[in-house]
Amino acid sequence: MKNSNYTYSGWKMNGFLALAINLALVGIAVWLFIELVNRDEFNGVIFAGVWVAVIAAIIMACGYKMLEPNEARVLLFFGNYRGTFYQTGYWWLNPFMSAKKLSLRARNLNVDPIKVNDKAGNPILIGLVLVWKIKNEGAYKAVFEIDAPVEATATVSSSTTRMNILENFVAVQSDSALRQVAGMYAYDENSNNGDGEITLRSGGDEINDRLTDELNERLAMAGIEVMEARLNYLAYAPEIAAAMLRRQQADAIISAREKIVEGAVSMVKIALERLSTEDVVELDEERKAAMVSNLLVVLCADEAAQPVVNTGTLHN
Repeated sequence: MKNSNYTYSGWKMNGFLALAINLALVGIAVWLFIELVNRDEFNGVIFAGVWVAVIAAIIMACGYKMLEPNEARVLLFFGNYRGTFYQTGYWWLNPFMSAKKLSLRARNLNVDPIKVNDKAGNPILIGLVLVWKIKNEGAYKAVFEIDAPVEATATVSSSTTRMNILENFVAVQSDSALRQVAGMYAYDENSNNGDGEITLRSGGDEINDRLTDELNERLAMAGIEVMEARLNYLAYAPEIAAAMLRRQQADAIISAREKIVEGAVSMVKIALERLSTEDVVELDEERKAAMVSNLLVVLCADEAAQPVVNTGTLHN
């Protein structure tokens, strides 16, 4: 049955003090054995004392536990959960407790790019990298709430098995969360989304925060906390990459043309105003239209214009 208090509060003792007591029991057993051997007649009390000291020393020797920083031991007493031990160092605990070792250190997971559809339905490749760890209060859930098929974990040690089970659980849930978040946003501004909407390419920290929240919600049942999650790969799927590249190139050309035309019109306007205000030449509407046409051709052309010098009069 699950304890309301997740921290172990049962029998415990400093490991070095327990070791001294253990050695003392061994010494007592040896001394009593020598006394028994040196007596001329058998003494049942001393004989029982030898066995009591030996059995106590053996039982006590089974209770030593050593914890490194960011490690925990989930303790069971004949199948009943008795709490989780977090104190680092060398300790002696109730020897009848069975302990399941658990690492609380941070771990990386690199999710290989997967193919999903974005909000606009475009197939894209997207991957992520995340940093996760078991929360201190999540040790119980990490051990008893998540399981895996026996045949998948039968050939490795129990502590390694437990971490492999958790890593597999995190990988599957990360794949699912990544698919859901990717389907909520368009790939970029050109994916038929509304102006000002967050996209996968421009979202940055907001996308990462959304992904972290989604993962934390899914992994809470296993006592796992996601410390950081970030997109590390984002691209169009191969079957549409070429078409999307041509579209991006077309958008870039159109945008550049708009800038060129805008600048050319401004330059023509300035030229006409200067010619008029400084009385350089007087042009009628027809000549102004021809001049504007020529200037726009020169300014907007992809290649350098070839000028034709008029050596005749202004009016033919």
